[in-house]
Amino acid sequence: MESYGQTAGEAPYPVQFSVEYPDRDLNRLTSAFRIFVAIPILIVAGTIGGYEASFQAGRHASTFAAGTTGGLLFLPPLLMILFRQKYPRWWFDWNLELLRFQSRVGVYLALMDDRYPSTDEHQSVALDFPYPDAKQGLNRWLPLVKWLLAIPHYVLLLFLWLAALVSVIVAWFAILFTGRYPRGLFDYLVGVGRWSNRVAGYAFVLVTDQYPPFRLGP
Repeated sequence: MESYGQTAGEAPYPVQFSVEYPDRDLNRLTSAFRIFVAIPILIVAGTIGGYEASFQAGRHASTFAAGTTGGLLFLPPLLMILFRQKYPRWWFDWNLELLRFQSRVGVYLALMDDRYPSTDEHQSVALDFPYPDAKQGLNRWLPLVKWLLAIPHYVLLLFLWLAALVSVIVAWFAILFTGRYPRGLFDYLVGVGRWSNRVAGYAFVLVTDQYPPFRLGP
């Protein structure tokens, strides 16, 4: 896939995010009242670590189609990488599974799937990144400034998520009248979620030192 700025032959970024397109009629009733239907799972997400809901998306900005930093382990891995050059596996697993869960909730809020978000099954959302070799694969000092180096992404994501919010509103009307999610809007939202998760993986989850690309594609 070379859309949204991806160059032919360009290697995919270590943080991979995708959502299966619902090539079927979506439930119009639950889509119409999605924000109310989602209240129980938002409460669950909030008890885990604070769910930021605002079509931010961004590791998560509202986190629809992406994860937020709410509940993520950031400072402990940073200190371990800095002083011990270690990234405890269970911390990694916690961050990955939390981001996956938040992404499923975000996708549901964005009307991209009408199946209620599972707390453990992946459903239509795929998010993955490799377990890092903290000693050989990560610079022990870089975690101190990654959040700062990612500022250009924060600025761009702000505008991308504003456009995403408008896209969801348009999609809401489209689903009510046609039962279908416009494919172009769906692909755009997946791209924004992908971008957001890459920034989260780099700046907050600290699983890669590879700077996130400025693109919506893989």
